[in-house]
Amino acid sequence: MAAGGCVGELLAAGSFRMGPFNGLGRGIKMSNVGNFGAVGDGQADDTEAIVHAIGSGDGVLEFPKGTFRITETIEVPLERRRCLDGGGQGVVVMAGSGPAFRLVGSHGGTGDPGSIKQEVWGQCLPSVRNLIVEGRHPEADGIELVETMQAVIEGCLFRRLRHGIRLHRRNRNVLISHCHLYFNTGVGIFLDRVNLHQINIADSHISYNRVGGIRIEGSEVRNLQITGNDIEYNNHRAHGTEAEPTGEIYVDTTAKGSSVNELTVSSNTIQSTESPGGANIRILNGREDGRPPGLWTITGNVIGNQENNVHLSGCYGVVLSGNCIYSCGRHNLLVEDSSHLTIGTNSFRRHTPGMHTGIRLVNSRDCLINGCTVEDREPEGQKTGASLLELERCLRINVSGCQFLGGVPYGVDALACSQTNISGCTFADWREDRKAKGALRFQGAGQANLVTGNIIGLDVPEPLLCGPGVQVKDNVIGE
Repeated sequence: MAAGGCVGELLAAGSFRMGPFNGLGRGIKMSNVGNFGAVGDGQADDTEAIVHAIGSGDGVLEFPKGTFRITETIEVPLERRRCLDGGGQGVVVMAGSGPAFRLVGSHGGTGDPGSIKQEVWGQCLPSVRNLIVEGRHPEADGIELVETMQAVIEGCLFRRLRHGIRLHRRNRNVLISHCHLYFNTGVGIFLDRVNLHQINIADSHISYNRVGGIRIEGSEVRNLQITGNDIEYNNHRAHGTEAEPTGEIYVDTTAKGSSVNELTVSSNTIQSTESPGGANIRILNGREDGRPPGLWTITGNVIGNQENNVHLSGCYGVVLSGNCIYSCGRHNLLVEDSSHLTIGTNSFRRHTPGMHTGIRLVNSRDCLINGCTVEDREPEGQKTGASLLELERCLRINVSGCQFLGGVPYGVDALACSQTNISGCTFADWREDRKAKGALRFQGAGQANLVTGNIIGLDVPEPLLCGPGVQVKDNVIGE
């Protein structure tokens, strides 16, 4: 046969595509799905061809420019290291139910090197890069990870799916970065009944997902970093459906055996439109057994425009500091049944006319609130009728060095609280037509409360309304 005769005939017939020389003496790039019969015209069913490429290719599955339609989940076993790469132009359309790709490993240990079996080292670093995955079925998902070790999802777009990325059962050391999770009917990134330690979600856009941006349910999670993302508008409004409880970051540990600890949320924009039952950040725990959500730091974020901006329920040991938190339907910060919280150097304010400002702690104890500015700039006063800081049935709350500006009816309003210390704060109503009834009010049964060293610049008849369980001393009252 003349040199190149057979190859030339195959090329003329369009039977396969040539790839760049790969250094192994082969002219055909065997990982290109087109070499296994995938058409990529958006009409043909390319499922079988892609499955063939996974079984017979060289471990790196490449999607060239085109739209590759599949109709059922393609499982990617990780006996060898596997990489899915779309080059930024390959589009996979999932026209069936379930995830487009399920990456399945066999890691049953922890992050400790001694718990990792030798076979798992041959599976580590499975990667999905530069791929676009779109849904054409109401129950289509993007990528699912099961029992993987050191997985990387980078530079991908997941849209019009149910869930963009779903982590299930057990995974370790997951990196998700530089991705777009956009306009999905479920969750952008869903940690769904997963045992997962060490996960970083960074530098991504997570927006317009109907049931949440990042959502954790029924899981045991440790060491999660959510850093440098734009997480916005994750509720029903863009989808035209009925409202349901949602959040940009939504953590639910109410199921038995679930717990979420050792988390950092920093340097993100976390914004939305108000939706009933919605919150920008919501952490829920209704159980008395098990480990409550804690060892959290939420710092350096811009958080705003929801019914509640931050909602902490049943938490223990959370630091909320250095954030700009603005414009709420009900509360900038709502804390219920929690303890050992440090709330410091945040700016709480109104940004959008018609919305509100305020903090509320209920049935909570051993919390510090210091160095915060809480301001309502609406000339007509707050429309909720809620004071800037509400404390109800709380114990050992220390409020110091804060500014409470424009509160209606009060700057601080405490009901049935004990061992509360409010010191070194400034209360003012800057409006020409003052709306505040007073700076501070204590009501109900309570004891051993102290109000001292505050500056109260309110021209109102009774700036301090305190019952017998409150000691008032060394405050400065007047303009």
